[in-house]
Amino acid sequence: MATEIERKFLVTNEDWRLSADAGTRFLQGYLNEEGRASVRVRIEGECANLNIKSADAGIQRQEYEYSIPLHDARRMLADLCIGGLIEKTRFRVRHGGHLWEVDVFAGANAGLVVAELELDAVAEFFERPAWLGEEVSHDARYYNHFLARRPWKDW
Repeated sequence: MATEIERKFLVTNEDWRLSADAGTRFLQGYLNEEGRASVRVRIEGECANLNIKSADAGIQRQEYEYSIPLHDARRMLADLCIGGLIEKTRFRVRHGGHLWEVDVFAGANAGLVVAELELDAVAEFFERPAWLGEEVSHDARYYNHFLARRPWKDW
């Protein structure tokens, strides 16, 4: 079993861009309705994967991820996904000894910017960048599975 420990935050300004990489485009969709787990297909640049994640809202969840052929992922996104697709560009930003992932959403979620940080332990210390805003780790509305069905622009 794989466990993901992840904190999510809103982003308050563009200062993170000063130390960000070039970014990677993501396109993802979900193969199931809400339940005990989400099943996601994702294209990340030129790679694709299938991901199963427990549906618990919070900073610690079970997660399993498997590489799949890119052409299979494209077909699944076109034919099998429920709800809308998530379009975003993920930028990686090093700060205070940690690697942050800043997701800039497009499409139906355009305008939403969320920073995520994966940790090794629930109580692990991390330095908060000045561009970090409110924590939304426990707010299920900011999970991609929710955003695919109820886009941010419609809240």
